[in-house]
Amino acid sequence: MFENPFRDESFFENPLKKKFVPYTLTFLVIVILFLFYLAFLSAPKAFPAGLIYDLKSGETLSSVSADLSSNKIIRSQFWFKAFVYTFSLGKSKIISGDYFFNNKENLITVAWRISQGQLENVPIKVLIPEGLNNREIADIFSSKIPSFNKNKFISSAIKLEGYLFPDTYYVTADMTEDQIIKMMNDNFNEKIKILEKEIKAFGLPVKGQSGQGKTLTDVIKMASILELEARTPESRSIVAGILWKRISIKMALQVDSSIKYINGKTSKEISTTDLQINSPYNTYVYRGFPPTPISNPGLASIEAAITPTKTNYLYFLTDNQGNMHYAATYAEHLLNKEKYLSY
Repeated sequence: MFENPFRDESFFENPLKKKFVPYTLTFLVIVILFLFYLAFLSAPKAFPAGLIYDLKSGETLSSVSADLSSNKIIRSQFWFKAFVYTFSLGKSKIISGDYFFNNKENLITVAWRISQGQLENVPIKVLIPEGLNNREIADIFSSKIPSFNKNKFISSAIKLEGYLFPDTYYVTADMTEDQIIKMMNDNFNEKIKILEKEIKAFGLPVKGQSGQGKTLTDVIKMASILELEARTPESRSIVAGILWKRISIKMALQVDSSIKYINGKTSKEISTTDLQINSPYNTYVYRGFPPTPISNPGLASIEAAITPTKTNYLYFLTDNQGNMHYAATYAEHLLNKEKYLSY
């Protein structure tokens, strides 16, 4: 029997309407998920790109999530903890270390990295200028690496004052103080090879001449002083000749840089009382070299130490404009002081 199609109400329904409903639901779900992502999972606008985040050992997931939120690294503490639980299979596992965030990262990525210990230690450029002592070098590394321990660096490098080569270094945030010390000392040993023959020749005893028989230690001590007392290759060589002469005649070196090593004062700040400090590093009180180098010199100063210029000078000073003035006698030196050091 023929069935009348017009008796079935569904026959009159719009087929487009049937397709529209699931499309609408899908669109709504996408919009909701997108808004959810923006509100809770996306990187905050104030995300501190370039940050090294120091996650210390012993911290809890709650304390870390609160800290990440306050530092604008994540938007939601709840969802951060939820994703950490998910990625660590139901555990609140977070791995300590220095996390480098070079660019903005969403909450899911941050949670994954911290739960898996993916530090992503991008090399950090650190410039160490010539003439810094170990304490000053420690300050620079401390400003670049949050977990860097200045006191440990200073105590570990105490016997290598003068032997940490000034240079541009690329380090990672997880490097230890001992690793950095070794890197700098290895660099010194490599760089000094260029002058090995000259240093050896300079140190050989010469019959009938005083002031020979100098060791590498003597040379580095001299270079560490020259680095702070003179600025140009010419002045360094002249000052080297003056100071080696003082050593040979057992005259006190009397360099202000040795006082700076003790208390950090510049020549302008040094007082009469400072000159009387009872320290083996005080070259006004004790004759000869200080117990150790007083800075970490570069190759130019080391080369100047082994190529001193012979003159009749015995005194020198630097004026307010940084110019060097020399004198053969103490009387001439006093005249130079009066003429060029009128502060």
